[in-house]
Amino acid sequence: MAAKSNKFALYVLMFNMFIAMSGIGLIIPIMPEYLATFGVAGQALGTLIATFALAQFLFSPLSGQLSDKYGRKKLIIVGLIIFGLSQLVFGLASDLWILYLARFFSGLGAAFLIPPMMAFVADITTFEERGKGMGLLGASMSLGFMVGPGFGGFLAEVSLQFPFYVATTVALLAAVISFIALPNVAPTIPAAPAKSENLLQQLKSSTTTPYFVMLLVMLIFAFGLANFQSTIALYVDKKYQFTPKEIAVLITIGGFVGVIVQTFVINKLFKRFGEMKVILVNLLVSAGAMIGILFVNTFWTILLVAAVFFTAASLLRPAINTLISKLAGNEQGFAAGMNNAYMSLGNMFGPAMAGILFDIDMSFPYIFGTAILITCFFIASNWSAKKQQLLATSRS
Repeated sequence: MAAKSNKFALYVLMFNMFIAMSGIGLIIPIMPEYLATFGVAGQALGTLIATFALAQFLFSPLSGQLSDKYGRKKLIIVGLIIFGLSQLVFGLASDLWILYLARFFSGLGAAFLIPPMMAFVADITTFEERGKGMGLLGASMSLGFMVGPGFGGFLAEVSLQFPFYVATTVALLAAVISFIALPNVAPTIPAAPAKSENLLQQLKSSTTTPYFVMLLVMLIFAFGLANFQSTIALYVDKKYQFTPKEIAVLITIGGFVGVIVQTFVINKLFKRFGEMKVILVNLLVSAGAMIGILFVNTFWTILLVAAVFFTAASLLRPAINTLISKLAGNEQGFAAGMNNAYMSLGNMFGPAMAGILFDIDMSFPYIFGTAILITCFFIASNWSAKKQQLLATSRS
């Protein structure tokens, strides 16, 4: 019965993640036109993205800590409600400052949603099956990002505000479903006593954890990844005059391959090679694909390189998440919160840096991003070697 309950809980978590990520992706196609109604454009879009990431950074550690103390289910429901209502406020906004306030609360909702769901997966999976659970949660995230923009473009035919209303409705529906259907599952590892620490104290505490280097890898990886993701549409538009349809295909195919890999392949790779080897190989693959985009010039070759990059990225996130979870012991909520916080830092500063570099030279974000990912590889490789050395010493 417990196994069935845990499996059902995982499906509910996947549904919640899909709904949340669809809600984020839903508004992407209409943002330029929607912001134009406020008399602003690209710069405002960049700062709105940064505002979302800032809220995630500030509140993810608190969310993880609270989920350890009060349980994952309560935090997930609160996160969905906050996220849903913030989308409604965004759609009803009459002034620019309201957009920033709504986006901040969207990030707050995501912060109260994602770390508890990651910790919940750790609670309901065995040590050996942890990677499979994280991969399925990652697949639902990727699927939401992938289909959300398509739905958003379709719904915007009704009105520019309509996608926000739909995003609100589905998020609140997910909250109701979670309240009714999500079981109160006891963690497989009893939670550690909750520590009352502020954000700076939590960041300091994270430096003494056995998974701190993996948190740094997540930060650097997210920062480097942003150089590709935030500029690829601009790059192919300006350099090769790709149509919006071609750009959509480029991003959608990459996302679709990522979903397939996370659903059917990732657990087999973890079992055969281990999370660390998957991380190291895919850091090199993503770096190669990032610099490789500068050496291809047709739609199909660019599509191939982009698909390789997005596939590597889709393997990296669950691998890092799984390794952190396995090293976290009885601090699953804290670890998931810090993981999301470090990732948010990369998401906050990465797009801004990529935009600056792109304005100087279109190739700079990809050169810089490649250097960042290779640096990340050496940090992870060095940590892995030291870890193996310590294990060998302790055995002898």
